[in-house]
Amino acid sequence: MTLVERLAQADDRALAASALACLDRCVPLLGGDDEALRPLWAALADSSDWSQHLDKACGALTAPGDPDDTGSAETEAATLARGMLDAAPADRTADALRAWADTCSVDALRVHRLLDPATEGTDGLEARGTGGTEGVSPLVAAELRRQIAVLDLLAEHGAAGLRGALEASVEGRRILRAVVSRRARGRG
Repeated sequence: MTLVERLAQADDRALAASALACLDRCVPLLGGDDEALRPLWAALADSSDWSQHLDKACGALTAPGDPDDTGSAETEAATLARGMLDAAPADRTADALRAWADTCSVDALRVHRLLDPATEGTDGLEARGTGGTEGVSPLVAAELRRQIAVLDLLAEHGAAGLRGALEASVEGRRILRAVVSRRARGRG
């Protein structure tokens, strides 16, 4: 089953977890602490209202960078990451979560393609619908696999799959942080 098919079959919790995981992996681009989204994960786990936690996260996470550096891959990636956060629905309705999950999936793949040190490979957007990663750059292929893993964990384990989804997200965040750091050292 492809990523697009998994998203189409996902329930509300899986859609929210998928989107939140994509956003969580991109936190290094938003100058935030690794725990900035943890209250949202907790609210998702206990099905509580997350709107107040979302407001705090929006205030804590910004797209850092030089305002004169509008053309860099890092700035574009940070803008995409901030867009994922801004698109998060305060009310977790099915339609809002489905739109958010799809947006976050696409934007997370774009972020990873922008920052991928491999110069060859596609952005992975076609792979969302085909299920294959041939011709996709390594960083993008890994992000695609993480997105699928999160949805599979929630489909197989329900709420109990949230821990595994968070762990996959943390691993992806570490990798993206290393890529961002390496790119910064290369410019410096």
